[in-house]
Amino acid sequence: MSLLRNTDFIDHPVTYRGKVRDVYDLGDSLVIVVTDRISAFDVVFRELVPDKGRVLNQLSAFWFGMTRDIVSNHVISTDTRVFPGEFPRYADELDGRAMWVRKVDMLPAECIVRGYLEGSALKEYREHGTVAGVPMPKGLRQCEKLPEPMFTPSTKASEGHDVNITFAQMADLVGEEAAHGVRDASLALYARAAEYAEKRGILLADTKFEFGTVHGRLTVGDEMFTPDSSRFWELSEFEPGRAQKSFDKQYLREFLEASGWNKTPPPPALPAEVVERTAAKYREAYERLTGAPL
Repeated sequence: MSLLRNTDFIDHPVTYRGKVRDVYDLGDSLVIVVTDRISAFDVVFRELVPDKGRVLNQLSAFWFGMTRDIVSNHVISTDTRVFPGEFPRYADELDGRAMWVRKVDMLPAECIVRGYLEGSALKEYREHGTVAGVPMPKGLRQCEKLPEPMFTPSTKASEGHDVNITFAQMADLVGEEAAHGVRDASLALYARAAEYAEKRGILLADTKFEFGTVHGRLTVGDEMFTPDSSRFWELSEFEPGRAQKSFDKQYLREFLEASGWNKTPPPPALPAEVVERTAAKYREAYERLTGAPL
């Protein structure tokens, strides 16, 4: 098992370095490499999480393949040996954690689907009795299943946090036709994945997508149904009215909340147990959802 902090060994200028991904611009396409970096509260930590990059990349590839009949996606290939230019030279280092993709003209909105009441939706409901501005039944508990999955978009902030918006506001932002297109695609994608995951003992509580167009065709990009973009819960222990056991950064967040850290750089050192438990949850999500070893 090898850990990957960055891709400085690649003889090609990196175009964009995000919290987790290093992106290379090849003209009409991109190579996206998913590292083992981990972030929380918008801060990247010094410690790496074993296999995290491979889980995110390969789980996205799995879902992109399963849902291509619903909407087009940006994937050209995940086989590093057929990547363009000099990238095949690094096939061993990049294997399982890189994707060659089409460039997508991204829409300026996050497309979120919620099946359960948690996160910012729970906060809005407690304050106003609504979710994304839509009135909800009274008496819903934390993590309660919503009457039906809801499309709840947000802005895509370059700095700071995204801001939840209504569907009408999204239509003003991207246009009526595009807004309806991404809403329909988002709900269809969620329905497909939620049904599949539940058969494997996992609830898909909510998820987010990034959409755009390629030659005018609606296309989903970035990542799909990963522990970084979705809330996955353990079905066998699901109980509304409290927080759920999840397949993501739960152990990391719990440690940080209890540590007294003020959520600004520099971050505290992460104990080995927190790193390993986080890694184990990522691996478990991959293996249970795909049915294959990592």
